[in-house]
Formats: sequence, C-alpha cells, structure tokens
Amino acid sequence: MAVQIGDTAPNFDAETTEGNINFYDWAGDSWVVMFSHPKDFTPVCTTELGAMAGIADQFAARNTKIIGLSVDSVDDHQRWKKDIADATGNAVNYPMIGDTDMTVAKLFGMIHPNATGKAAERTAADNKTVRTVFVIGPDREVKLTLAYPMSTGRNFDEILRVLDSIQLTAKHKVATPVNWQNGEDVIIVPAVSDEEAKEKFPQGWKSPKPYIRLVSQPED
Repeated sequence: MAVQIGDTAPNFDAETTEGNINFYDWAGDSWVVMFSHPKDFTPVCTTELGAMAGIADQFAARNTKIIGLSVDSVDDHQRWKKDIADATGNAVNYPMIGDTDMTVAKLFGMIHPNATGKAAERTAADNKTVRTVFVIGPDREVKLTLAYPMSTGRNFDEILRVLDSIQLTAKHKVATPVNWQNGEDVIIVPAVSDEEAKEKFPQGWKSPKPYIRLVSQPED
C-alpha cells in the first residue's frame, strides 16, 4: 500500500553508499527528501542525481537531508557515482540506498508488493514506478509525495519551493497561493478567526474575496 501524505514514514535499516543506516537515526531532527530511481546507469536519473548534488547546500540550509534509492546494489551505486560526476560535474555527496530485494521500495509503496526477481535481471521498465519523491518532516510525517514518469526529469527547484512552503506553514497559521515563491504574500488559513488574525497579523490583510486573506510572509 502506498505511503500517503499525513502518514508516518516507515522506519527501515538499509545498506547505503555511506554505510549501514537506520532511517530514523540517520534522519535525526532534520527534514528529509528521499527520491528514488528505477535503475542505475540510466540517462535521466544520472542528470537528476548530479543536479541534487549540485544543490545539496540549499537543502542543508533548510535543515534537510537528501537520500537516494534504487533497487540496484550499493556496489552498482558506487560505480555509477563516477559516471554521474563525469556527466554532470557534481560528485554525489549524499547516501544512496541499495535496495536489491525491493524492501524499502515496497515499504513505501513505490513498486508492486508482489514484484520479484534479482535486481541485476530487472530492467528500468520493470521498475518504472520507482520514480517517487518523498518529503518527510522531523516528526516523521510524510509532507509531500510526487511520482514522475521515467522520461521526464524531475524539477528540484520545485521541491525546494514546496519545502519552503511546508516549513513556513509548519511555523505559522498560513498557506501559500498558486505559484508562490519565497518572500511573496501568503494566505491566512480559514481556521484562524478574524479576531485571532488581527492579533497575529496586526498589519492587516487584503481580501480579493472574504475567504482569502493575503498578508506579507511572516518572519521565521
């Protein structure tokens, strides 16, 4: 069964390119972006893992750890890392989970629970659903899930944008409107009464509709 927004992310032990980990212990009190790919040495995913390495500092600035996963072996991941660096100019600087028995992929609902076969014998098409992004909070709750087709490279600028929104709205009783960018106006959530809003946002708000109350982005 797929892991949904609001679920508690399952804990697991796994072998990675940076040693064995317990997921909860490794995550600590950080946010986590876990993203999966169907097969090592595939072109789209090569560009993605390099791109993530190139912006890892932006995630770190948001108290966010990155971890990758495929149903290939850690040895394959280690060999692939050289190709990724050669192709993209960025050395992978985060752990990559080896999931040859598909335990983690099945635990998070990325692949059919009855999927079988050795990792080396499975094709990218066999694993095509292992193209998911999860954002997980320090409380272990799943905040975001996204699934992409194999032919479409992921937009990690969008993941950063959503992460900014999620972290902001976790601290303040606000939501973010369509195409919101960090620093732009936000929406006071409907659960906040006008009286409470006046206390929390004394500068007031603008309302294109009575149920839409736009205010300047709160300070962290």
